[in-house]
Amino acid sequence: MDQLTPRVTVIPPKKITADNRDKYHQLRVAAYARVSTEQEEQQNSYQVQIDYYTDLINKKKEWTLAGIFADEGISGTQTKKRTEFNRMIRMCKNKKIDLIICKSISRFARNTVDCLEYVRQLKNLGIGVIFEKENINTLTMTSEFIISLYGSFAQAESESISKNVSWGVEKSFREGKVRYNYKYLLGYKKGIDGKPEIIPEEAETIKEIFSMFLDGASLESISKNLESRGRLTKQGGTSWSKASILNILQNEKYAGDALLQKTYTTDCISHRTVRNNGERAKYLVTDAHDAIIDRDTFNRVQTELARRNSKRKKSDKTITEQGKYSSKYALTDIMICGECGTPYRRCTWNVHGRKRIVWRCISRLDHGSKYCHNSPTIHEDKLHNTILKAINEYFDCKEDIRKILEQNVESVLTDLAQNESRHIEQRLREIDKARSDFISLIASGSVDEDSMDNEFQKLYDEEQRLQAKLQSIKEREKISQTEKEVLDQAINEIENAPCKLTEFDEIVIRKLIECVKVNSKTEIQIVFKGGFEVTAEIEA
Repeated sequence: MDQLTPRVTVIPPKKITADNRDKYHQLRVAAYARVSTEQEEQQNSYQVQIDYYTDLINKKKEWTLAGIFADEGISGTQTKKRTEFNRMIRMCKNKKIDLIICKSISRFARNTVDCLEYVRQLKNLGIGVIFEKENINTLTMTSEFIISLYGSFAQAESESISKNVSWGVEKSFREGKVRYNYKYLLGYKKGIDGKPEIIPEEAETIKEIFSMFLDGASLESISKNLESRGRLTKQGGTSWSKASILNILQNEKYAGDALLQKTYTTDCISHRTVRNNGERAKYLVTDAHDAIIDRDTFNRVQTELARRNSKRKKSDKTITEQGKYSSKYALTDIMICGECGTPYRRCTWNVHGRKRIVWRCISRLDHGSKYCHNSPTIHEDKLHNTILKAINEYFDCKEDIRKILEQNVESVLTDLAQNESRHIEQRLREIDKARSDFISLIASGSVDEDSMDNEFQKLYDEEQRLQAKLQSIKEREKISQTEKEVLDQAINEIENAPCKLTEFDEIVIRKLIECVKVNSKTEIQIVFKGGFEVTAEIEA
């Protein structure tokens, strides 16, 4: 039997293209248009593109209009915010579009990855994209290289534009130009002259928030207070969150200043905005507008925020380091053990069915006498009476104490070494001038450049030493200024304090007392704001 020889017949592939998909039906053609800004030239404008594609599609008898999809004023680097683009893609997936026309790849996407991804998706659905400027039909082309190339050009253009915009924004920051978001800025509105104008009713709320916080109230108690009195937020609601109150307390605009570039955009593709923690320069514009809160009050609030946020031991059996701030008991924050330095905590004892409130060292509570051997338990009523008595004695001699504090303020101010700073700055100017004179001599040919190396090095070394010394003096000045503010606050509290206290007041305690140290079962040491100390006996 003869062996059969196999024969191969080639069946040509059926080309699925927008031109021959269906010769007897019109192709459903959609157009996508986008303008990034209102400043683009008129021929590329939003409305002109819509009119152009409507006319183009309707002129061809083999085409029928499936829709004009246009995004106005939206960046092309991301598709998730381009509403019309996403609606067009959904219609493609639902097989309601056969062909898409777009002016150029840069109009379709300025992100190479997105551009290729969507072209591939549409190609798998049998839907082509015609880019007019580049004369590309994605269904008939054999390689993605050309699209990748043009897409990369478009992305590079976006990155270049983004850098130019960022440079312009930062330049406006350096010039002190402040942009205000009045929608969320409680207390201000845009004035007739374009500058912030204070709204008295809202400003009163801001002042109350700062006052309550300095009086020792927690963020939660402030929010409840405002809600109970029906105080309105910027959006007109009566619900106050702790985060919104914290934002108000930290917002330097209420002190009349403006800190610029608190956040920045990482790149023009993701548009991700992150907090500026020192990666970029910040610009502080002082006295940018009228203040609602004086700068001294604002600074004291920032100090108090830092104090409350600082780590403090609560209990090894519960939360070991960061304790939640509570405005209920002032002594929780200021009362410490004289032996081990651990804070005291309020405890409730139940003795024969009767409740008794005492204060105990946390270390003693958690570990017995292992680390703290002799810390005493103090009954709350006796403790309160002793502190009340000490405060009233403090009031009785407040004139003498005020004089002591004022002398301390003067001693702080005289320690600023202002004269030394001026002398150093003068010498630095002289060094700078001497360097310029040497350069002029070299340029004129009067001296040889190599012969001046030693002189330049001497000037440089001296300049480095002086700058380091000047920086050290400025750091000391900052510390001294902080000390002065604490002393001024203490003087202010003395002047405004009541004559006598008849009952234990948590707010007054916070305002007047820095620390209560338990030395023994019968003695405590009270340190008032400003550093004035008294030793008080606890009644048996």
